[in-house]
Amino acid sequence: MPRIELESIEQTNRTGYPAGHAAIVKQRWYRRLGPPSGLSDFGVSHVVLKPGAASSHRHWHEDEDEFVVMLAGEAVLVEDGARTLLHCGDMAAFPKGDPNGHHLLNQSGDDCVFVVFGRPPTGDCHYPDIDLLWSGGAYRHKDGSSY
Repeated sequence: MPRIELESIEQTNRTGYPAGHAAIVKQRWYRRLGPPSGLSDFGVSHVVLKPGAASSHRHWHEDEDEFVVMLAGEAVLVEDGARTLLHCGDMAAFPKGDPNGHHLLNQSGDDCVFVVFGRPPTGDCHYPDIDLLWSGGAYRHKDGSSY
């Protein structure tokens, strides 16, 4: 089994979010591990959230399961009406089609690190707290109009 040299994979904080929604993930740094490892059936990302950063806006996918494993630090999992503190070794699962939006917030003074598993979604992704929808391969307003 080939060992992944994490430091050899580009770390970035790029986002596709429209400008008005991008600031929340400015201090989210990630490495896409699947492509350089030859994986094509699912995605794996190594993510570092700096203090104050979010993993994303709160969202849910129509057709993508997600699974998170905390590696270091702590993060607050925010869902509909619930906030759960996750520590190193904790795991969380987000089944596709469940409209309970989720994201992770680093409200501590230290970095938090996790690995997230999923697959490239082909369906819509919903953002319940903001005027944002991923549909047809692009971010749109909830009424379907383009940004």
